[in-house]
Amino acid sequence: MKKKVVSAILSAAMVASLITGCGGSASNGGAASEAAPASEAAPASEAAAPASEAAPASEEAPAADAADTAANGDMTIGIAMPTKSLERWNRDGSYLEEQFKAKGYNVELTYSDNKIDQQVKDIEGLIADNVNLLVVAAIDGESLSQVLAEAKESGIPVLSYDRLIMNTDAVSYYISFDNYTVGTLQGQYVIDQLDLDNAGDKTYNIEFTAGDPADNNAGFFFNGAYDTLKPYIDKGTLVIPSGQSSFEQVATKQWDTATAMTRMQNILASNYSDGTQLDVALCSNDSTALGVTQAIESDYAGTNTVIITGQDGDEANLANVVDGKQSMTVYKAVANEAVATIDLADAILKGETPDAGLIDNAGWSFDCAYDTESYDNGTGVIPSYLLVPTVVTKDNIQTELVDTGYYTMGDDGYPHPVQ
Repeated sequence: MKKKVVSAILSAAMVASLITGCGGSASNGGAASEAAPASEAAPASEAAAPASEAAPASEEAPAADAADTAANGDMTIGIAMPTKSLERWNRDGSYLEEQFKAKGYNVELTYSDNKIDQQVKDIEGLIADNVNLLVVAAIDGESLSQVLAEAKESGIPVLSYDRLIMNTDAVSYYISFDNYTVGTLQGQYVIDQLDLDNAGDKTYNIEFTAGDPADNNAGFFFNGAYDTLKPYIDKGTLVIPSGQSSFEQVATKQWDTATAMTRMQNILASNYSDGTQLDVALCSNDSTALGVTQAIESDYAGTNTVIITGQDGDEANLANVVDGKQSMTVYKAVANEAVATIDLADAILKGETPDAGLIDNAGWSFDCAYDTESYDNGTGVIPSYLLVPTVVTKDNIQTELVDTGYYTMGDDGYPHPVQ
């Protein structure tokens, strides 16, 4: 059955149940006991951020077969999201819930407030509720081996969503964006903006801000960027005045905005207070970029515009892109990631063993690769479906986000989630 990205009608229904907010704002995650019953939508009070990636109005709704939908009603999907304190996880959870329900499945959705022990309890609760399949975005990819062993023993397939879950043979598939490519896009953007291939003897100063060490993706993001820029660092064209060049030195626990801001303030005070110019602040995602931008606005003595990268397309960061405070963000359409996840789960629950043929047969309107080499979780390579992200700048926000229907351009000149 061919399916497109979720329809505008379903997205509008979903968004109507959410409370609008900005990326980086704190909120309380729901425990397993707070998950919405399979027959009910999650209370609006639990939705702290908007589903800001509504599906393009031009796309068709998934044409679910009536018989399949009726049969699916006997099955329940358990979804374990890490937190509501980052805008993107609210989008992911909402899209997955809405699209699984559109296909007739019952859904139990949990958020774990970035607490590892809470996520373990949430998953234990989903297993106890006899869900038929688990979709898990891990807080800490190293911490779920025992509880997922229980899922395997119970015969529950596990899909590792967006973040690879490590050291467990319970994971059936991994669905994400090409995380290394996210970093290479950021690095290539810097190369192009500074024209590093023609820099000659000119040098530029750069500082890195990476993500949460507990998030397996964070290393891929950082390595993609660093590997892309390493030839210029080795040559001396790019200089790191702080000397902080390893992932461990530049990592940001829980991708926290305030932590990223404080660290950048310290770097600026120690290395740039004498008038040294900072040219690039390469940030792995938008929540850290928000903190770095705030630090530069308050503590940087220079007058030049610093190139600042990001990822996720959070609303506050898109406003900064429009205002020229942040240079770019790597955008990942979670609606598409959800579509891939639903189709994969659907195939598994029908007794199939999905492979590259899933992509060919689904007729997706987005690019996706089937990878059986790149992602080893310590027990073996996990078959992976990897979507392709997009660079968004001030120059292409209209075409990439607004014209495609993910955002509307407000009268204030800023992109806002489709309402």
